Amino acid sequence: MNSLDSLLAFVMHTFVALLLLVYMPLSLVLKLLRWAFLRPFSTEDMRGKVVLITGASSGIGEQLAYEYAKRGASMALVARRTHALQAVADNARKHGAPDVLVITADVSSSDESKKVVEQTIARFGQLDHLVANAGVWSTCLLEEVTNITAFKQLTDVNFWGGVYPTFYAIPYLKKSRGKIIVNASIAGRIPTARMTFYNASKAAVIMFFETLRSELGVEVGITIVTLGYVASELTKGKGVQSNGELVVNTENRDIQVGPLPIGSTENCAKIIVDGACKGDRTITWPSWYKPFEMVACLAPELVDAFSQSFYTTNAGEDSRETLGKKILNMKGIKKLVYPDSVLSTETKMEE
Repeated sequence: MNSLDSLLAFVMHTFVALLLLVYMPLSLVLKLLRWAFLRPFSTEDMRGKVVLITGASSGIGEQLAYEYAKRGASMALVARRTHALQAVADNARKHGAPDVLVITADVSSSDESKKVVEQTIARFGQLDHLVANAGVWSTCLLEEVTNITAFKQLTDVNFWGGVYPTFYAIPYLKKSRGKIIVNASIAGRIPTARMTFYNASKAAVIMFFETLRSELGVEVGITIVTLGYVASELTKGKGVQSNGELVVNTENRDIQVGPLPIGSTENCAKIIVDGACKGDRTITWPSWYKPFEMVACLAPELVDAFSQSFYTTNAGEDSRETLGKKILNMKGIKKLVYPDSVLSTETKMEE
């Protein structure tokens, strides 16, 4: 058996090396040709189409609703906050959406996700794009956690909140040859300290939808979005704290984000909808995060070193006085890298 393993190891390493030597240059040329000559002319017309967006009451989900509305799509908007969701629906109509359905639901529930899809089909008779956007953030060291079972709410929303609606929507998306757009995170590809649960949940999301893509083939397109820091309630500091409470904590936000620039929600939504309508497999935004994915793949020890030096402190030191936070607190840095929208701690009420 050992000799067989050794033989297979030699054969597979040699085969993959030769395959990559041939495939990578050819693949790069084909991608460049597609980007230059096909992609600009392959934008899907959303007029007469129906989009279902989860986590639509604020932040990225809200702006995605407006972008789809500008393109003439009808939509079902889903979130737990009725009042905030209704306001988004009203604005979506003003932006051009012919018809908007508001559904108050918790997509981390299988039953409620099923009802969301059923209500959408009952209203519109079709579904063309499913945008799995609902998400919850957390930022703390694992050793600081005092209520570990409370973090189940994070994994339920981040993972099952995308899986359940997808499961029930697939038959209708197959019928329309539609698309799934899943809002994951660059954190799902790069192991960043202080976000253990969040990183793990987003990595699971990415792997689930990459696997699903191979199962569905060309019947349903899948666009996986890996975002960096974007202006939203999450980057205002709203997240699951070490004690399990879901509240706004700007100090934790400052420790985690540090001096990294926070991107515009409006620009982010435009990039996502444009990429989805062009059939992109993946979207990473802001684009300067892309090299980090390569580093994480080729030199993971460098990612570990950066994460430890930037987000953690030495034994015996205050764990909150990280290098990233110290840089952020230098004069003028926060105002430079944080938009005004995230400097306000106001979030939409739970109604």
